Amino acid sequence: MKRAGYTTGIVGKWHLGLGTTPTDYNQDIKPGPLEIGFDYAWIIPATGDRVPCVWVENHRVVNLDPADPIKLDYSVKRGDPRSFVKGIPRIGQQTGGKAALWDDENISTVIAGKSCNFIEQHKDKPFFLEVATHNIHVPRVPNPKFQGKSQCGVRGDAIVEFDWIVGQVLAKLDELKIADNTLVILTSDNGGILDQNGPDKVHGIGSIDANNGHKFNGVLRGTKGTLWEGGTRLPMITRWPGHIQPGVSDALVCQVDLLASLAALTGQQLAPTDGPDSYNVLPAWLGQKTDKPCRDNLIEQENSGNVLALRQGQWKYIPGHAGGKAAQRKNAKPERPSEKLANGDLPPVTASLYNLADDIGETTNIAAKHPDIVQSMTAKVAEIKTTGKSRR
Repeated sequence: MKRAGYTTGIVGKWHLGLGTTPTDYNQDIKPGPLEIGFDYAWIIPATGDRVPCVWVENHRVVNLDPADPIKLDYSVKRGDPRSFVKGIPRIGQQTGGKAALWDDENISTVIAGKSCNFIEQHKDKPFFLEVATHNIHVPRVPNPKFQGKSQCGVRGDAIVEFDWIVGQVLAKLDELKIADNTLVILTSDNGGILDQNGPDKVHGIGSIDANNGHKFNGVLRGTKGTLWEGGTRLPMITRWPGHIQPGVSDALVCQVDLLASLAALTGQQLAPTDGPDSYNVLPAWLGQKTDKPCRDNLIEQENSGNVLALRQGQWKYIPGHAGGKAAQRKNAKPERPSEKLANGDLPPVTASLYNLADDIGETTNIAAKHPDIVQSMTAKVAEIKTTGKSRR
């Protein structure tokens, strides 16, 4: 986007790393977003449940007092008394940087404000803004004005707060009269999970039963970190008034497709080695009819990296494997207790095939009924693993 002449910005959660050596937060912080194509950055340097609990603007910690330098110790485990920052247990220990500490309950208002400021400042020329919200990630500490608004516990309240952030950004586009010339893409990073996480638990509002009966993944099987649809099927909404007609698409797309699609949008050609798994799905985003799908297959991977799945049209294929951490997260409320062993691992399983057109909950393995499809999809997985890429 920068190469195409756009002013680029990132506001919110980063968690992509800041180099390969321990970061000194008392000096210029490099490499970071500015070194890979962003003109402006206001970021949480990792996640809200790990230290340091400070905002970073471009290359510097915001409001850092040089007389009170930041020191970090990641050998300290979350829950250790030394891990608490502003009453919330984090991953690691932070000493110093007191003046720079964020207020957890105001993270959403800061992200909304900085995002709207960026849009205001760059409204007269092309801009690209990534708004990486933190609401659903632990620790979930909604601003008091959102607490109790969902009747589904702290997670529901955090989603209501996320809704508000989106509304602030869209309202700013309307106010500046640039909504009709702005493509908005809203998506998530993984499926839902109803866990008993330490930071939530401390506040007494993180009970796994506080969701008031709400099925956080509906009929979908699995949770965050798994390769079931409950871990990999995500919302994606695109809005571009005058270009996109309201409706629902059944196109298969993936977030790695952002690269090729935005390159196509801005008239740029990707080299064969750029984003080798990224497809141009711009027609799908825009609701345009095409002779064939923009993407006809997708490799999925669960968190341990030991198990893969293949989506191809209506079919979902999981090769037989020797086990792994794919069925449920250890700290999740199990949906199918028989799916995991006592240590949280998957038992060895045979190959499975599901027809998502009529079994989106992946309840019935029909591999034995369709050996030809299993054979074809097995070969496709092997081909992609061998070539190291999926884009043709």
